[in-house]
Amino acid sequence: MRVTGRLKLLVLVLAFAALGTVAASSQTDFPNRRIHVILPYPAGGIVDIVTRIVAEKISADLKQPIVIEPKPGANGNLAWNQVSRADPDGYTWTFISPALIANPRMQPSIKWNEESFVPIGGAVWAPSVLVVHPSVPAKTVAEFIAHAKKNPGVLNWSNPGIGTSQHLNTAIFINATKVEMVGVPYRGQPAGILDLLANRVHFAVASPGLVIEHIRAGTLRPLAILGTKRSPQLPDVPTMSEAGYPEINVVAWYGYAAPKDTPAPVVEKITAAFNSALKDDGVRAALEKQLLQVMDPSSPAELVALVKSDVEKYAKVIRDSNIRLGD
Repeated sequence: MRVTGRLKLLVLVLAFAALGTVAASSQTDFPNRRIHVILPYPAGGIVDIVTRIVAEKISADLKQPIVIEPKPGANGNLAWNQVSRADPDGYTWTFISPALIANPRMQPSIKWNEESFVPIGGAVWAPSVLVVHPSVPAKTVAEFIAHAKKNPGVLNWSNPGIGTSQHLNTAIFINATKVEMVGVPYRGQPAGILDLLANRVHFAVASPGLVIEHIRAGTLRPLAILGTKRSPQLPDVPTMSEAGYPEINVVAWYGYAAPKDTPAPVVEKITAAFNSALKDDGVRAALEKQLLQVMDPSSPAELVALVKSDVEKYAKVIRDSNIRLGD
């Protein structure tokens, strides 16, 4: 019996050692099979476009296929719920943006939050532009705020969706300036922009790519950019910080994450691949063509700090504005 017991103990020790060797090997030879990126938004949209631009270069560098799988629905929650429960082995990624932080705070029934993921790479800053219909007698942010305060509840603004970066940025603007405007809900930005052109709404926080031609045609007037710097396509339009409102200049960013507990060596290898892609001239040109601002290469720790900073900003505006999603 004593010999049998020793044999069992030896077998267990060897088994655990083998498991440790396999785990270590899986980290050092990562990746050795295809990677899946589960997107919370439809194919053909800006998130899909950015992901494919960056993933193509990363796939070439890592020498493994990267499969893009759009899984829209439930305000992005279907995709994020799936990835939050995926194996933390580095082979399942997802897209992260303000909505990943906002959704659990707007909908308490959600079982995951930003701590269910580990950021693995940044991609771009996604600037927005504050635009008004030309009938609004304001050419600067200060003039618009003064006009809105003289006419409380008269001006309308387009809301492209609860919890979108445009919605949250408008809420930050309203809370900071104490203006009173009426939000008009839309299913996405295009419908709201059409009503802005028709003067049925007066103000919008919009993606530059959707309004730049209207700005050039004079059918919309830009007041400021929510961005880390001025847009090359709109060089005469100041950032919100330059306009005197740095606290409102909250800029959304697009990045990627894996399930929490993904091994640190794997995370570091993926992050290095993202950073390499961001240095590629072809990738940068393709992203900038979408009127996006390419992020500087970031370490895993810097990405974690960026997420924490966003939590503070967006959690506050959701709380102060009492923004909620139905369960």
